[in-house]
Amino acid sequence: MKRLYVPLILFLFLILEGVAIKFLPSRFVLGEQLMVPHWVLVLLIYVAVFYDRGNKSQAVIYAIIFGLLVDIVYTGILGVYMFSYAFVIYIIQNLKKLLHGNFFVMLLFSILGLVLSDMFITFIYDLVDIIVLNWDNYWLERLLPTVLLNLVFFVALYPILAKRLMEWGSENNWD
Repeated sequence: MKRLYVPLILFLFLILEGVAIKFLPSRFVLGEQLMVPHWVLVLLIYVAVFYDRGNKSQAVIYAIIFGLLVDIVYTGILGVYMFSYAFVIYIIQNLKKLLHGNFFVMLLFSILGLVLSDMFITFIYDLVDIIVLNWDNYWLERLLPTVLLNLVFFVALYPILAKRLMEWGSENNWD
């Protein structure tokens, strides 16, 4: 039963990610700045650092599956979020071998993952003319607000998820 906890949590936040903007104050939503919740990505970073043990790649598999679900549910192009999430999680899994998973390392991984993912997604959408973007304004009007919104989510979940994911990962007997 504990094997289902991680996919169920990811699925729950996949759904909540879509309605998250409605809960933000209107001055943030209607202003010049655009905040994009990447809660599934933040949770996948938690899974990559705390849940996966050894050479397992469950977080990459979850990133492919849930990235594809984000593509299907929220976007018009399949594969952008799937590739972006899987690539970012792959990088984080390789970096976690160098650093111990604590709050500050997770904060660094989250910032790195959010920046890489959002820049890649925005670049692809700009490349195929889904969005027209002025890259000079992108940094302050989209990237910074997006990273700050998702870091608030990261900080709120750290005390709840870090220890539980370590426990579930150590009990995971998929070898």
